[in-house]
Amino acid sequence: MTAIRRLRFILVLIAFALLTAACGDSDDAETTAAPETTEATETTAAETTTTAAETTTTTAEPTESPEWEALYEGELVIGYVLPQTGGLSFIIPSLDSAINMALDEAEAAGNVSVRLITTDSGTDAQVASASVEQLINDEVDAIIGPAATGISLSVIDRITGSQIPMCSPSNTGTVFTSYDDGGYYFRTSPPDNLQGTVHADLITDDGASSVAIAYRSDEYGRGLAEAVQAQLEANGVTVAAVVEYDKDGTSFDAEAAQIAAAGVDAISLISFAEGASFTQALIEAGAGPADIPLYVTDGYKDSVTFDLVDPNNPGVLEGVRSTYPSSSPPDGEPTFAARFAEYAPDTATIFSAHSYDCTTILVLAAEAAGSTSSVDLAAAINDVTRGGEKCSSYATCHALLQTGADIDYDGASGPLDFVDAGEPGAGAYEISTYDAESNPVLDEVVSIP
Repeated sequence: MTAIRRLRFILVLIAFALLTAACGDSDDAETTAAPETTEATETTAAETTTTAAETTTTTAEPTESPEWEALYEGELVIGYVLPQTGGLSFIIPSLDSAINMALDEAEAAGNVSVRLITTDSGTDAQVASASVEQLINDEVDAIIGPAATGISLSVIDRITGSQIPMCSPSNTGTVFTSYDDGGYYFRTSPPDNLQGTVHADLITDDGASSVAIAYRSDEYGRGLAEAVQAQLEANGVTVAAVVEYDKDGTSFDAEAAQIAAAGVDAISLISFAEGASFTQALIEAGAGPADIPLYVTDGYKDSVTFDLVDPNNPGVLEGVRSTYPSSSPPDGEPTFAARFAEYAPDTATIFSAHSYDCTTILVLAAEAAGSTSSVDLAAAINDVTRGGEKCSSYATCHALLQTGADIDYDGASGPLDFVDAGEPGAGAYEISTYDAESNPVLDEVVSIP
């Protein structure tokens, strides 16, 4: 039997400054300070944190392998480029814990050898680029990440041009659906055109007839705003104002005044942490959540809390409604949430299921291909998520592969069923309403299409 070992290295590169936070989309290599939580967090209890220039290694104890042998030769080397520092560092526990959980389960169920190399993307293109070069030099077979759309755009050509498959757990920008990546870019989070439909339908179903859309000036904001506008207009709703604002801006008074003057009965705000300042401006213009219904998306929900808007008014966001990619969709693997809670107690679940699925898919693709070659991996990834015999865990999929079966992995984040662009063809979204203490309370989960 082959002993299983996994070496984990952490290369921590500190970004110049902090960026506004969001769940899975970024500030395109910015260095603007942000008010959100920014401390880097340890990814596992056993891991030792070191200074920026140091590397940390954790070696897993060998485990007993099952009666079958690995379906690929040698060692599968996976690197990740995720925000250990910067404005998105608060999501690291969710992403990192899910990756380690997936690898631990694979090690327990199959005689596989996987080495994980972890590096920092920060929320800065220079940090991410340095990490990508490190992983390419380390000859990784696949890369997980980056987390943010803008950061992924800054490194995608270097990664895919090196014929290394990359799987992001949290990129939602619509740009990647048609991006010329040579078949090496994948993501487990659904694209924002799907969220745009759900978001617009929510506004429509709530009875709005005239809507203003305000969005941040980056790929995330533009792509999602276009999807929201298109669906609103298809629903027969008037889009009275479309306002693009400077994502690095310090004042949004002019934009808020424009929206207030438009006489709308609903506002869609597509933001990251700067949404707190934008909400303040809306309130001062007489167009705050208490005056006009406010609808927000994932970037706002992840990073804006009442104290950033008005620390003296815990109910300032009461009634705000949000849409958000679901971490526990009704059609996802039903035990994941409980297993993750046991594996990583008190850890947020932001894109945890999607991170888990990226990891599991890469290991299954290596087994299905019978190879750790990056080219072979890329060719196998879509196929392990569609068209074969259904399985919803690494263990069951691994057992099917042992028999020579073609598998269709239905993941923790949903059925996946990757289209040729390497992304889910469907998505599940949480619809929440903020209560009297400005906490988002889940109303329902909507699947689309």
